[in-house]
Amino acid sequence: MAGAGYDDRKVVATNRRARANYDILDTYECGIVLQGSEVKSLRQGSVQLGDAFGRVRNHEMWVLGMQVAPWSHSSTYNGHMVDRPRKLLLHRAEIDRLRARTELEPLQLIPLSVYFVDGRAKLELALAKGRRQYDKRHAIRKRESDLEARRAMSRRNR
Repeated sequence: MAGAGYDDRKVVATNRRARANYDILDTYECGIVLQGSEVKSLRQGSVQLGDAFGRVRNHEMWVLGMQVAPWSHSSTYNGHMVDRPRKLLLHRAEIDRLRARTELEPLQLIPLSVYFVDGRAKLELALAKGRRQYDKRHAIRKRESDLEARRAMSRRNR
């Protein structure tokens, strides 16, 4: 359900391990409530999504574990906390739907990427199911066999 702004988005950070460790069922584009120094750090690409996850608390969506490094030109007095919970902006119906699905099924909310669209910071949040080790091996095997099939087809078409 991501927005139509895929052409003009400037990706700042991606969670590369998320697609390997989880089966992505659905994605959502969320706004992020940030402080001024956090926005400047994001523009520099000083963000880590490796340990981040989403939670619904009191009918509000939050991302926890997302680390935004302090801006290089800010003082320690005006800076921000690196690992604070950040509020995500979604429609109430989407929040309620996500809360219901994560409570009923063994699903997690995983951030996939942080990017800017028209000067606004956005986070791509995925509703995902965790993979077991044998599922990961199976996915790697399938990806490699598909790649080999594409290579064989391109060789044949030359």
